[in-house]
Amino acid sequence: MSVAIRPARDDDADAFVAIVSASWAEYPGCVTDILGEAPELHALATAMAHQGGHAWAACVDGAVAGLVACWPREAGIWELGKMYVAARHRGTGVAPALLQTAETFAKTHGAAELTLWSDTRFSRAHAFYERHGFLRTGPIRALDDRSHTIEFGFSKPLVGVEVRVLDAAAAASAPRALADILVTCVAGSASVSFLPPLAPDVARGFWRRAATQVATGRRILVVAWADGVLSGVVTVDCDTPQNQPHRADIQKMLVLPGARRRGIARALMQAAEQAARDAGRRLLTLDTASDAAEALYRSLGYTVAGRIPGYALDGDGRPLDTALYYKALGSVGD
Repeated sequence: MSVAIRPARDDDADAFVAIVSASWAEYPGCVTDILGEAPELHALATAMAHQGGHAWAACVDGAVAGLVACWPREAGIWELGKMYVAARHRGTGVAPALLQTAETFAKTHGAAELTLWSDTRFSRAHAFYERHGFLRTGPIRALDDRSHTIEFGFSKPLVGVEVRVLDAAAAASAPRALADILVTCVAGSASVSFLPPLAPDVARGFWRRAATQVATGRRILVVAWADGVLSGVVTVDCDTPQNQPHRADIQKMLVLPGARRRGIARALMQAAEQAARDAGRRLLTLDTASDAAEALYRSLGYTVAGRIPGYALDGDGRPLDTALYYKALGSVGD
């Protein structure tokens, strides 16, 4: 199978309308009304040009198999839309190729962030976007259309290292991508309570529970993107005993191997500390079996409280010593 991405043409209209109509028809309640609700599909190239954006067609063996478009929304922020792939070509690499083309174009034209809206019924599309670093953001929106559409917003930063504290909606859409980070880091001998090989379902289950804790205020979740790829995470466990409302525990400090040495771990820790401070926590604790991590923690002002021999086991069943650290946080303005 040969896949080619080319600029969209207005004479792609029939193919585009057919793909979009078939995609909508897969979901109960989605009414196909191209003329009334998506007339731009009849001349997508021209419509995007008028908005300062661009559109593309994916062709498989010469026939149109998918489409995508992107356009500027405001300074530094571009929107992705019209992302559809014919059913028979899903899972073949067509969708990632379209997305990469649009992302590259947007970055080249000054986009620092890419956003999109997706019907709440399109769960398969949501999984695709989340695997590629997009997370839920902002409130939902309702469209006054025949399908009674309600949409989720998604976004991701595209350029450099970006660190963000996730709200409940974003945390709920993060388990797929964070599971990949956890599985990869555990395979690389990260000592974070799991042993290799870590099953993806187990990793996703962990992050789903973490998302629930974010929603109930018991956990803070901080993530980092590196050039559009979700590459690092750290959590702050605020579910402390009744007599320790001032304390929180740093857990699951992870950075993908290919994104290390870019200051991501330090940026994650600093953001986690600030989020803990904002939540009223004045003392942070953590434990680690990594010499490299210890150097980072010491440089950030953490004090070693002691070491426990044989506290955990590595993937080969050998005992690992674990160091316990703490740091007192000053109040805002200190």
